[in-house]
Amino acid sequence: MLAYRHAFHVGNHADVLKHIVLLGVLERMAAKDKAYWYIDTHAGAGSYQLGERMAQRLAEYETGIGRLWGRKDLPPAVAAYVEQIRAFNADGALRTYPGSPALAGVMLRPQDRMRLFELHTTDHRLLANTWGQQAHVEVRQADGFAGLKAMLPPPSRRGVVLLDPSYELSSDYGQLVAALRDAVTRFATGVYLVWYPQLQSLESIRLPKRLKALSPAGWLHAQLTVAAPRDDGFGLMGSGMFVINPPFGLQENLKTALPWLARTLGQDGAGKHLLEAHTP
Repeated sequence: MLAYRHAFHVGNHADVLKHIVLLGVLERMAAKDKAYWYIDTHAGAGSYQLGERMAQRLAEYETGIGRLWGRKDLPPAVAAYVEQIRAFNADGALRTYPGSPALAGVMLRPQDRMRLFELHTTDHRLLANTWGQQAHVEVRQADGFAGLKAMLPPPSRRGVVLLDPSYELSSDYGQLVAALRDAVTRFATGVYLVWYPQLQSLESIRLPKRLKALSPAGWLHAQLTVAAPRDDGFGLMGSGMFVINPPFGLQENLKTALPWLARTLGQDGAGKHLLEAHTP
């Protein structure tokens, strides 16, 4: 996990799905005047330059945000997301991709608070340089799974938690479930967003079922597949977002966005989607 750098994958199909869901949640949190906390357990560098070496090495953004940049037929949730990305690229050229902290930062109001965790030394330094001086933001170089415990429940009793580990180690799955189980016990009404990779591994396949067991008050599960399974069993087929306590209206927005994204970002006709939800 200490070797993982999100800059290699920035702006890809997984970021598109993650950030559409994140922005949809934060927009609905701001519908009420009462303050909320945004907590990111694996914040990364916060923002990325697409012309830099790491982003150019795989250039995954070209088949992610790059495919949406010039489109005029965007569904509402996708259009809202692209509009936020455009705000970071004032001249109209796609050069900067904001990470989750940057997108959340522009959505926060004066009464809201942001807490960011990042363990990687270089990414933490970049994150702290951007956000460390903000009065309403706290940046910590620490394990977000462990640090989450001290953050919950937030004083306002309203909060959004994004859990987005690298999953480079199979132990990340177990740590995620354990951290989330503890978090829901401490703060049952929080909104929890979990991103996960869609792989041909038992840990990845079983994760949504494990998350459903932690969500008695309701959940939403969105999955975007862009590639067919490979014969060798490796490779990223897509990704998923699992939301505990999803705000009202989020599912409706994704109903039109996900099928469109599957058609637009799918490779060689492999695009498909899944959207399911449970409200007791």
